[in-house]
Amino acid sequence: MAREVRARKNTRNFGIIAHIDHGKSTLADRILEITGTIPKNELKPQHLDRLEVERERGVTVKMQAVQIDYTASDGELYHLNLIDTPGHVDFSYEVSRSLAACEGVLLLVDAVQGVEAQTIANYMLALSENLVIIPVINKIDLPAADISRVSEEMKEALDIHPGDILLASAKEGRGVCEVLDAVVSRIPPPSIEEGETRSIIFDSHYDTFRGVVAYVRVFSGALRKGDMITLMSSGRRYEISEIGVFKPEMSPRERLDSGDVGYLIAGIKEPGEVRIGDTVTLAEGPASKPLPGYKKLVPMVYAGYFPSEGESFENLRAALMKFGLNDPSLVFEHERSGIFGYGYRCGFLGLFHMEIVQERLEREYEVSIVATAPTVVYRVFLREDEYIEIKNPTEYPENRKLLKVQEPYVRLTVVAPVEFIGAVMELCREKRGEFRNTEYLSEKRVSLEYLLPLSEVIFDFFDRLKSCTRGYGSMNYEFASYLDSDLVKLKILVGGREADSLSLIVHRDEAYRRGRRIVERLRKAIPRHQFEVSVQAAVGSRVIARETIPPMRKNVTAKCYGGDVTRKRKLIEKQKAGKKRLKNVGNVRIPQEAFLAILDTVREKQP
Repeated sequence: MAREVRARKNTRNFGIIAHIDHGKSTLADRILEITGTIPKNELKPQHLDRLEVERERGVTVKMQAVQIDYTASDGELYHLNLIDTPGHVDFSYEVSRSLAACEGVLLLVDAVQGVEAQTIANYMLALSENLVIIPVINKIDLPAADISRVSEEMKEALDIHPGDILLASAKEGRGVCEVLDAVVSRIPPPSIEEGETRSIIFDSHYDTFRGVVAYVRVFSGALRKGDMITLMSSGRRYEISEIGVFKPEMSPRERLDSGDVGYLIAGIKEPGEVRIGDTVTLAEGPASKPLPGYKKLVPMVYAGYFPSEGESFENLRAALMKFGLNDPSLVFEHERSGIFGYGYRCGFLGLFHMEIVQERLEREYEVSIVATAPTVVYRVFLREDEYIEIKNPTEYPENRKLLKVQEPYVRLTVVAPVEFIGAVMELCREKRGEFRNTEYLSEKRVSLEYLLPLSEVIFDFFDRLKSCTRGYGSMNYEFASYLDSDLVKLKILVGGREADSLSLIVHRDEAYRRGRRIVERLRKAIPRHQFEVSVQAAVGSRVIARETIPPMRKNVTAKCYGGDVTRKRKLIEKQKAGKKRLKNVGNVRIPQEAFLAILDTVREKQP
């Protein structure tokens, strides 16, 4: 028993948090290399980033756990459970789940870029979890590194004493051993709880041959191979067939004790039976109450996912069910479109999250998807205390008297150099933002806080922010509240018929600009037909923008080599009559490229 207590005393659970591209994955690589967890000849850049999309974009989108054995400067051997986290605002839920399995974090700040918007957000998230925070200034090897300025920013923005800050170069490996010694000395070991066995599922993935692989953090008791366990949310019982830790590959063990982070396999074949945040306990002598779990997710953006031509609805359903194990922030429900047929209405945490989900579904599950234009959730009040939530523009009640309409607002934080204050404020004003606060992080950098409609943020805000700040601006946002707004449904009519999957809900002042932009793109995207096709944008019964796609012309007089001109006129008039009849009975074919053109008008350009 004494040996078990000592092993847990020498355990540390920690994560790495930072703004995007501040060096989290590089630091994780150096830690794996210096501790010998991965042989140097086998180590790849971004080793913990397993997804193809992560390597291509250079952005971490999934948390990854790995156990490291490290002999500290005191001569003791420690077991360090490291959880690498994403840095993008759309994946803050991944960060929150990883922090729930830790006792401390490394907060990385770029020695050139300094404190960014997501740095502040992740710092506040770690504070709310009562975690020990070890501040680290990374990339000190760069010629443009300004350690004194960045230290001052961390003091002003995060109230961190400069004497507590560690200096490191993850690329060169400088200061990494000092960082690991700080993890051992500053972060406490996991608290040892005796009695009932309780573990939380903080992540999972689906294995084709072995079923669901659940990632667990043991908070009390122990789990062993062969134990009968119960999932407390459903009451279902399973036998553990394999249990172990990540090295970073799955490495089987005989047991996981209190404070350990690892995985378990119990022959769970149905993806829907495992829920992130569920409590695992022993079937014999189960826990009296589950662990608190995680905060309920509120999707920020919705879009329709439909199987493309040749794909089946069942393939899409199975892919979403399995994907949901790996990304619990994805929410989906059945939907039927007049154009696409059966599909799913999916909820996302942001535009970049939506883009990554579609790319992963197509690559990892080999399903081809047509995505409709994204929209946010609106509240339509029919009476003072009665409202309906609109996730799809087709649900907007045009023919009923509405008391008011509300849209979601977010609390937006922008961090940028001082010389761009005017440009940022002008951008926020154009986006219907309400100024809240200004805070100077240093003489050269400022933090601006605005209340802004979420629909304006996901439209093109990030792209324009990068443009007006020459790439130096960063942003973070969180949901604030629903506020009254003057909103209308922008209908898109193709050939006189409403294309429901192209409709949008927009602010009245923006209706003409958005409508004009959409019909111009559709005119280029929809192929020419045998008859004239009109593309219109309308609000209610009023058309506010129109483009016309001319018909293809067949030279019906080519066979006439001579003779009277009336013969040619007769053929042309016959052709006109045929096209008029075809226009009345013919259907306009809208290709997938047309919907992609619409999506491009509302897609946020992300790194």
